[in-house]
Amino acid sequence: MLLTRLRDIAGITHVLTAPADTAPYLTDWRGRFTGRAQAVVIPSSVSEVAAIIAACAQTRTPVVPQGGNTGLAGGATPDTSGDAIVLSMKRLNRVRDVDAINGTITVEAGCVLHDVQQAAYGASRLFPLSLAAEGTATIGGNLSTNAGGTQVLRYGNARELTLGLEVVLPSGELWNGLRALRKDNTGYDLRDLFIGAEGTLGVITAACLKTFPLPRSQVTALFALESVSAALSLLVLAQSAAGPTLTAFEFFSARCLQLVTRHFADQRTPFDRTHPQYVLLQLSDHEDEQHATGLLQALAEQALEKELITDAVVAQSTAQGRSLWNLRESISEAQAREGRNIKHDISVPISSIARFIEQTDALLARRFPGIRMVTFGHLGDGNLHYNVMPPEGTDTDRFFERQSAIYECVHEQVTLFSGSISAEHGIGQLKREENMRYKSPVEISLMRAIKRTLDPLNIMNPGKVV
Repeated sequence: MLLTRLRDIAGITHVLTAPADTAPYLTDWRGRFTGRAQAVVIPSSVSEVAAIIAACAQTRTPVVPQGGNTGLAGGATPDTSGDAIVLSMKRLNRVRDVDAINGTITVEAGCVLHDVQQAAYGASRLFPLSLAAEGTATIGGNLSTNAGGTQVLRYGNARELTLGLEVVLPSGELWNGLRALRKDNTGYDLRDLFIGAEGTLGVITAACLKTFPLPRSQVTALFALESVSAALSLLVLAQSAAGPTLTAFEFFSARCLQLVTRHFADQRTPFDRTHPQYVLLQLSDHEDEQHATGLLQALAEQALEKELITDAVVAQSTAQGRSLWNLRESISEAQAREGRNIKHDISVPISSIARFIEQTDALLARRFPGIRMVTFGHLGDGNLHYNVMPPEGTDTDRFFERQSAIYECVHEQVTLFSGSISAEHGIGQLKREENMRYKSPVEISLMRAIKRTLDPLNIMNPGKVV
């Protein structure tokens, strides 16, 4: 019997079957997907993971890998059949090695992102992947969705931050690709197959990640603007004036800030009046704070002279900088408190962002009168969180009956602008059918061929991605 074998492998206390014990693992973070499972299995070592996968392969039991369960596309939630096991990676949480000279940190998949940041910091190094859920999200989940976050502009997303992987394959075999090399031209890049695959090709158990020198100072400013076009011009100016010190360029609309101040009593807008758009900008300098502050002040002066911004607040301390970041990082939670909304995690070429927002806002307003747009994101890398809230006083359930039509409208526009329907949240089960619609037949055929080759029994996270 499979459950008996799993208890022998992981220990009886780490194979959960009671409904009260399994419930937290069966519903996604947003509460949109709830599934069933034979059990939740929580291994503590790579050898245990390999043995569990081998047992599931022999019995053709589906396996749903799960990290911190903070995903936004239902990629770590089982279906409703009850056939699968959920493989929680939270006990594989060791930092195996920190090599400051080589600029690497090797960690297991269950390490919480914040803990990885702190381990790097303890060696006077920076691990720059940063996102709102970093206190609970795990490295395995970050890699499975190729997470982005707020510093992609400077350091790249999870794929660019990864040198090597350790992966348990669907057969139960272990591929040790934990190479701490920046140059390795010895064949196909197997690493990149597993990053962004959302556990459909195997289970990432460890990763060798890049680290960077710690900046000597970080300075933050919040700019007020009249338009998205002005924000794009400000981005070009900031890149020219600040160069590689520009590490974050976050954009959000007036409605975003209004939601934050409405639902968080301790959050206050730093401006005397409401402005249509805002940009949160951060410089990370390797000289000193005076140099960084000088760069930022000069940038603000140029932006004012060029009439790109209408006002600016430059943080005068670390605490003030943190307060400005809290405005940006509280947007998603403020949305949740306001009520259900239809989320889009999309990307378009940076130069097209203003036209995309203008045209798509107008199209949605015509087709769905009264909707409220909540638009924010990582303007420096073209990633928008383009969210639609129902009109004030509307019956939410009735509004959500039109969700498919809203998705289609937005995704058609994304395609028109040569963009992507998923920028950093992954496909999971939420966007699987949409992915099939918008990718070319050649791409789908190649993806399915890879899936069949690596996972011929289709036991790895079935029903996700492809």
